[in-house]
Amino acid sequence: MKPLRNDCFALPPGVNWTPVDEALERLRSRLHPVVGVEREVPLSQLNGRILASDVHAPRAHPPSSNSAVDGYAFAGPLTEVPCTMPLVDGRSAAGEPYMEQVPEGHAIRILTGAVMPAGTDTVVLEEDCEVIDGQLHLNGTLKAGANRRKAGEDIQAQDCILTAGTRLTPTQISVLASVGIESVDVYQRLRVGVLSTGDEVKPVGSPVTDWQIYDANRPMLSALVTQLGYELVDLGHALDRAEEVKAALERGAEQCDLILTSGGVSAGDEDHVSKTLKAHGEISNWRIAIKPGRPLALAMFKGTPVVGLPGNPVAAWVCALRFGAPAMALLAGAEWFEPQGYLVPANFSKNKKPGRSEMLRARVRDGKVEVFGSEGSGRVTGLAWSEGLVDLDESAQQIEPGTPVQFIPYGSFGL
Repeated sequence: MKPLRNDCFALPPGVNWTPVDEALERLRSRLHPVVGVEREVPLSQLNGRILASDVHAPRAHPPSSNSAVDGYAFAGPLTEVPCTMPLVDGRSAAGEPYMEQVPEGHAIRILTGAVMPAGTDTVVLEEDCEVIDGQLHLNGTLKAGANRRKAGEDIQAQDCILTAGTRLTPTQISVLASVGIESVDVYQRLRVGVLSTGDEVKPVGSPVTDWQIYDANRPMLSALVTQLGYELVDLGHALDRAEEVKAALERGAEQCDLILTSGGVSAGDEDHVSKTLKAHGEISNWRIAIKPGRPLALAMFKGTPVVGLPGNPVAAWVCALRFGAPAMALLAGAEWFEPQGYLVPANFSKNKKPGRSEMLRARVRDGKVEVFGSEGSGRVTGLAWSEGLVDLDESAQQIEPGTPVQFIPYGSFGL
């Protein structure tokens, strides 16, 4: 795959605050797949993988016309009732077709999924008829083709059934299996490195003092990466030392297709992620009009893209979902996606100021959306409490109970 340009994240001169939609479109336009192709991966290993090429059906589905119900097959339509038809000996069952021609004016016993015998095209449900002394008695009219599935009505041979960039789920895998496809070409899994930084941050299990905190971001972002179907590369935790940060980024550049960092991307004395990226790579700090979040560092380090997320867990989570998830999808060979939101009546009040988009931790109960009681970016309990985000655009808004607001469930981000 063609590598990304070193200056792909550079902002045009004079750009200051960037609205969310504009930032997303700018990011989308500068990315492309960076992973190679894995050939002929079997069905059993396809869940969560991304198709590398279009797939065409080698046969039709269903391959033959068959019955949708248990009943009796004959040549339709049936317009004159009541009527009787003699039954031929035998039956057509799924996997055991009747191989002879059904004479005109005759009927045959048929079961669900069985191939329609020659000379038949219509099926009457067994509860809508009666068999007496080898004669089928019918009292209701039927259109020709009733209760019959046509050959190829779902898939025709050579139809394009799945397109390149599709992320394969159990339902897509069932489509492949239905036409006998044993293996397909998929993109290699995107390798995503996760690095956290900060002297005040300690890995879980380490001794801590009152002025230190446990690292919540790295486990959270690592779980996000794996749940999205990518290969996790744990780059660990780096202290606020230029040499440690540089060494971690170098490991990431060697092992990863993308690096996610949290913390150290502002312009402070100890923000060594941004300093290292400036000294040894290409970095652009995108000031995005979003709350929580705002600064998002996008960089290239030795040919590997780096997404520098804020250090506060809530801001890191929101930016990872809103910007990181679609970017990772595109780099991995999938389609860029916009999460689908739904208008839901609010069960809260808020006086929103103009200027920035806001994404509030939220969940739906009894048909209404409620938001977490605090908007603080360090309140990790709100992340566990929430089931999605309320997305408020840049405009000033006065929200009262009953006001329709946009709710985006986490499932819309691929979780």
